[in-house]
Amino acid sequence: MSYIVATDVGGTCTDTVIAASDGAVHIGKVLSTPPDFATGVIDSIRSAATAMGLSSTALLADTNLFVHGSTVVDNTLLTSSGSHTGLITTRGFEDTLRVTRGAYGRWSGLPEDQIKHPVATDRPSPLVDIGCIRGVPERIDYKGAIVEPLDTAAASTAIRYLLDEQQVSAIAVCLLWSFRNPQHERAIRDLINEIAPACYVTLSSDIAPLPGEYERTSTTVINAYAGTVVQSYMENLHSLLATEGYDGPILVMQGHGGLLPVAEASSRAVGMIECGPVAGLIGSRHLGQVLSESNIIAVDMGGTTSKVGVIQNGALDYAREPMVNRYHYLAPKIEVASIGAGGGSIIGLETGSLAPIVGPQSAGSRPGPVCYGNGGTQPTLTDVMLLVGYMHPEHFLGGSIALDRSACLDVFDQVIATPLGMSVEEAAFGIYRVACSQMSDLIHEITVERGLDPRDYVLHAFGGTCPMLAAVFARELNVARIVVPHTASVNCAFGLVASDVVHEYTETQLLGLPAPADKLNAHFEPMVNAAREALGAEGFSNDQIRIECAVAMRYGLQVHELVTPVAGGFPLSDAHVEQQIVAFEQLYEQRYGRGSAYREAGVELTQFRVTGRGLMQRPGLVSLPLGSSDPTPAKIGTRQILVESRNAFVESPIYDFAKLRPGNEVAGPAVIHTPVTTIVLQEAQTGRIDAYMNTVIEFE
Repeated sequence: MSYIVATDVGGTCTDTVIAASDGAVHIGKVLSTPPDFATGVIDSIRSAATAMGLSSTALLADTNLFVHGSTVVDNTLLTSSGSHTGLITTRGFEDTLRVTRGAYGRWSGLPEDQIKHPVATDRPSPLVDIGCIRGVPERIDYKGAIVEPLDTAAASTAIRYLLDEQQVSAIAVCLLWSFRNPQHERAIRDLINEIAPACYVTLSSDIAPLPGEYERTSTTVINAYAGTVVQSYMENLHSLLATEGYDGPILVMQGHGGLLPVAEASSRAVGMIECGPVAGLIGSRHLGQVLSESNIIAVDMGGTTSKVGVIQNGALDYAREPMVNRYHYLAPKIEVASIGAGGGSIIGLETGSLAPIVGPQSAGSRPGPVCYGNGGTQPTLTDVMLLVGYMHPEHFLGGSIALDRSACLDVFDQVIATPLGMSVEEAAFGIYRVACSQMSDLIHEITVERGLDPRDYVLHAFGGTCPMLAAVFARELNVARIVVPHTASVNCAFGLVASDVVHEYTETQLLGLPAPADKLNAHFEPMVNAAREALGAEGFSNDQIRIECAVAMRYGLQVHELVTPVAGGFPLSDAHVEQQIVAFEQLYEQRYGRGSAYREAGVELTQFRVTGRGLMQRPGLVSLPLGSSDPTPAKIGTRQILVESRNAFVESPIYDFAKLRPGNEVAGPAVIHTPVTTIVLQEAQTGRIDAYMNTVIEFE
């Protein structure tokens, strides 16, 4: 027996999926261990190994590959705990980070209620102190020609000032038009390495060789700011895994939906932003392929946040303007919409109106919700789930944590119910509905507001909290049905073992269409060769390598582009070029409405993209034979639970997921307890256990 081990670190829990060579999938889940998240990774692996009847050392001795996803970069940015960072830029452009993108920078990334008052908004505080920004004499023009040579003496002075006077430990280098000609940036990097070899250096020409002065600078700074944290974290994790007996390869998830070797990932910290939720989307797409579902709304509601992504015709869309904590960045990233609402979200009352608020602040894993008994003093959504009867002290995480309902009741009554003049039950019902409405609004935003009809989609509900709310908000959205994956609470970790190794390459070049195919191929060819060479060096054979080409396209005089896949592949023929224009216009009308395409304006290519994909072995999910529909053998009792349609507690059956079998059908209202999450069925809903042990919820 051999294994692939995948561990995803979240803000509240750390999840592990073990894919065995016989097709079996094993699960581990523990609370995260901030700030030392690497320790939680080992704890999670031990949790999975124990459930398999193995020690962690025995498991890792037979492990061929370790795959990892982590919120380490997100946490670093959200908590402002990155390196003391310096920035070297072209003289005269030292204020780029503070100017952002004009007035738009004042409100980009803010919630809608704050955008309504633009005068009261402000730009996010730069990650680099103003005293740590130094401009150096040099100039490269838009064609890549050197207009003014780099003043190496001035560059050395700037470097020594940042290191000696400002005591920075990381330096970002972003010069004008360096993506056309990186010569000056590389010269500055060589100077830094000569003066301070231990200093972490990020060049914009390496991390974001794309136009957009502010976004490129922001990306470079983010990478430098979080880079040393990622490097230290990965070194610590590698050491802990080695202590447990693992000395094989480590692959790290990226926000573009692929994996990278740990050494490369450590130098591309910005690529790890939101990699966990993206892995969840990859897991949903893989499961959708198994279940013959190509249109999926994937909803991940964990302990800290809720993330939603859409899979349309089996494809994932890229974010047009990736952003983290209001900082723009230039890196390919799968689109994920999010809000600060999860199981650990703190519940409060708005000053004056006493309107209930769910999130965005979170209790995390330490101290966590009040019911955890770890010192939490503020009520959370998890506490509400206990109060409405969905969670039970004896069944949470397989009974590994004893929940304190009495403490939860007292705090909720004091902080929420009494100020509202309600009973605890009434207030808990109301909070539950607020959380469901927040999820419904978020999904509506990423579907209906973009011209997508939820009725054409299946909703995948995963994360530790989502299966307790999905029965309500999915019904409001009129989705076709709900699928709660067997790996529901660890679906992001499952997505890690369903991912491929991916290398991304880009070149910025303006080219009007139509144009000879040879012109396009000349831009694609060097990147295609680089992708094949990189994947070949990592051990992939030719039949395991896939090359995907795309171009960013727009109409004349437009600013924003649409990334359009090249359907014909590489190399292109002249017929493919005409097909590419048609494909762009179809995508344009799909995004902006029928009739919006306007070829008379002229069509331009602005960017060439190549994705090199090294195909990894997929987990072979085991299909079990379907049996009786009767779930009675799995019934473990009854309990008073909130039935939302009745606005009341109703005595309802409770089931143990471990005792359910494929083919069983559970009629709602009911609760199914699994070792890693809780599934709630509302009235007029039926949950069917399919051949892969997923719970498929149909509406009557």
